[in-house]
Amino acid sequence: MEVKLLHLSMKVISVNRGDVKTVSWRGKDVKTGIFKYPANGTIYLGIEDVKDDAVVDRRFHGGIDKAVYAYSYDHYPYWKEKFPDADWDFGMFGENLTIENMNEDEMNIGAIYQVGDAEIQVCQPRQPCFKLGIRFNTQSVLKTFVNSSFSGVYFRVLKSGRVNVGDDLNLIFEEPDAPSIKDVYELLYHKKPGMEKMVESILNCNPLPKSIKESVLHTQA
Repeated sequence: MEVKLLHLSMKVISVNRGDVKTVSWRGKDVKTGIFKYPANGTIYLGIEDVKDDAVVDRRFHGGIDKAVYAYSYDHYPYWKEKFPDADWDFGMFGENLTIENMNEDEMNIGAIYQVGDAEIQVCQPRQPCFKLGIRFNTQSVLKTFVNSSFSGVYFRVLKSGRVNVGDDLNLIFEEPDAPSIKDVYELLYHKKPGMEKMVESILNCNPLPKSIKESVLHTQA
């Protein structure tokens, strides 16, 4: 199978894992795995999650359609300017992979990449919850996250394997006319008149999970 390189090479800057942490939230103890930090240079991507990485609530994280979460290294300066008092480190968004030159408008649903020993497929954008606010120590980050186009990317893992800091993402396959992560994310949160063709494209995109399609329909109704 021929491997194509993107015009801007995407490179893994950090690989991140986390343990279960119990925090206080509105007077209750809440367990979360969002506190991820750089690992020792390598992680193992499994079919449903990253080995030795905490996944607390599998209704919303982990599983085949959310096995690995990646966030762009290039977005970090934007967020550091918005939230300078946050305790900054890679893994800040709960991502397993921090990737240089990853842009949501260029990551098309269904696209398959080789990274390290693994093969991963673009599946869906991240939809933030209150636990991101816990990591940032302010729930105001949620509104900023929703209003940005910096959602990050959930991947399926088609082939398990190790990924190391410094590994490139090489494009193996891309679905023709597939919507981008940015397209899907914007339609999930913002009603946009005149977007019937894009909505149709999303509904016809087989690699996109059914739950996401239903949410887009609900938003655009």
